[in-house]
Amino acid sequence: MVFQLTKRLAFPDPHWGDPDGLLAIGGDLSVDRLILAYSNGIFPWYAFREKVIQWWCPLQRFVIFPEEIHISHSMRTLMNKNKYKVTFNHAFKQVIRNCSKLRIEQEGAWLGEEMIEAYIRMYEQNLAASVEVWENDKLVGGLYGVTLGTCFFGESMFSLVPSASKLALIRLAQLLHAHGGTLIDCQFETPHLKSMGGRSISYEEYMECLKAE
Repeated sequence: MVFQLTKRLAFPDPHWGDPDGLLAIGGDLSVDRLILAYSNGIFPWYAFREKVIQWWCPLQRFVIFPEEIHISHSMRTLMNKNKYKVTFNHAFKQVIRNCSKLRIEQEGAWLGEEMIEAYIRMYEQNLAASVEVWENDKLVGGLYGVTLGTCFFGESMFSLVPSASKLALIRLAQLLHAHGGTLIDCQFETPHLKSMGGRSISYEEYMECLKAE
């Protein structure tokens, strides 16, 4: 079942949603609603060409535990060369706009101006973060997501050179692991993320991680 949200700040029980994870449509992209959503494992997908905000909550969650990040031999070789510099929260707006630009023509593209503005508002309240990969002074890759408690909810990543987004994810996992971070939510399984240590857990186990401080 897919629910129609109203102005009331609330979401239905995720167990009542469609089997594919679609839970609700409507509502808004306010900071308060986004915090409530992510705190319950719900994330937005704004089909901006149709002007419909979708809210998803798959009951099988694909995640990376920071200590389980897999670093391949080729990635270790790349990292040892120190060809790229990695920073955190130095260019959030550039990262999110690069993520948007690379996918904006695709069918089902969701990272339009309204979503960009919503996550910039989250970033300005220290509720979102970015990882940047630089080659000299040029931004060549990165990722961004929402940060709540000890969890990072990955939203999108981009690479303008080979393996830049992988490097960003590895450095993020290492930073989280060093500072008590417990979980990177990947939203959907991909071969790329699975090869880097991602695995599926139940919604119940996922919520235990979110509630653990």
